[in-house]
Amino acid sequence: MEYEIKGGSFPVVVCYLNDGEAMLTERGSMVWMSTNMEMETRGGGLGKMLGKAFSGESMFQNVYRSSGQGMIAFGSSFPGQILPLKIEPGREMILQKSAFLASETGVQLSVHFNKKLGVGLFGGEGFIMQKLSGRGMAFVEIDGELVEYHLKSGEELIADTGNVAGFESTVSMDIRQVPGLKNKLLGGEGLFNTHLQGPGRVWLQTMPIMNVAMALRRYFPTGNG
Repeated sequence: MEYEIKGGSFPVVVCYLNDGEAMLTERGSMVWMSTNMEMETRGGGLGKMLGKAFSGESMFQNVYRSSGQGMIAFGSSFPGQILPLKIEPGREMILQKSAFLASETGVQLSVHFNKKLGVGLFGGEGFIMQKLSGRGMAFVEIDGELVEYHLKSGEELIADTGNVAGFESTVSMDIRQVPGLKNKLLGGEGLFNTHLQGPGRVWLQTMPIMNVAMALRRYFPTGNG
């Protein structure tokens, strides 16, 4: 499989497949394809389907398989970028559950629960994430611009949870309170921050869709009037 990423604020990844090669997606991300692409919807087993339902994700996956030389494109749903990731044993990736766009079928997508108590109690969206394992190319949707950090062993980074698009499985994540009562009540940054500790790569996004929705909420009429 070969690919190229096109477009500006609303990018697409165009994948060129050989005979029998296939791509996987969990939502309506396909934007165009050649006529020899065959689609199959599958569930992936009861346990995985229940886990996905609990995490708020679709219980079904769409597999697009090429009969001969084929082409298929997947598009982002929000202004931003598409990040290509090479997944292989020992290089698993943890993603915000809304970040996954598409992958080769050799990549396994599973629900990832952060086991730390702080994350479980206060992590919100960060508590339930997705894990990419197996082998193959995967494509991740980034809201806004992409910023990458490579943390050394023991090096920490503090971020708002919504800005964390993903990180390598070697990175640990925890949620900690903002220090100081005045900071909590008057700082306007919320009560908790996400702490990421290396070693490993971290991908941050500058414009999480949830933050945009909250900013626009004040302009929408409320009630029935």
